[in-house]
Amino acid sequence: MPKVIDHDERRAHIVEVTWGLIMRGGLEAATMREIAEAAGFANGALKRYFPSKDVLVEATFERALAQLDTQVDVSAGQSGLEALRALCDVTMPLDAKRVTAGRVLLAFWEMSLSNKRLHDRYLTHLKAWRGLLATHIRRARAEGDIRTSIPDAQLVDELVLLHAGANVMSLVGARYSTRKLQKAHLDTFFERITTA
Repeated sequence: MPKVIDHDERRAHIVEVTWGLIMRGGLEAATMREIAEAAGFANGALKRYFPSKDVLVEATFERALAQLDTQVDVSAGQSGLEALRALCDVTMPLDAKRVTAGRVLLAFWEMSLSNKRLHDRYLTHLKAWRGLLATHIRRARAEGDIRTSIPDAQLVDELVLLHAGANVMSLVGARYSTRKLQKAHLDTFFERITTA
């Protein structure tokens, strides 16, 4: 009887291997040859699942964005300032798993500069994240928790820039972006917006 092959499982395994290679050595380390070897396949066998490196890298970035989307769900069931803080805490690179996701995301940002489909996919993700931040800020202001006169759109911009900067610095200048510093920046932001 022929062996039954779970192709979805194989695709997921190849994506996991690619994720690991990008995590350890960046996008350059994830050559098709290295991916095939690490996944236990012949180089040509990958083409059955991913016809090109770009398609494989896109699938890996989808995994990174899915992980980020899962983290964002932490604010479900909460509202206003509490939800905003929970969302900010969980999306900062405060542990190894999130630093790893940031590394993959950094490679994704670089690749999206020359790949319109990846760029558009990231913009869709960014728009949704910004929308969620704006919703929590608007509710917190309506509940009287946000007292600053700074417009909501500017607060969203500040949080996006704070998170993007923290992700980059956790990779290229970790001593300037320690957990303690990241939390202090968030604390300062929340203190500033909740006082008149």
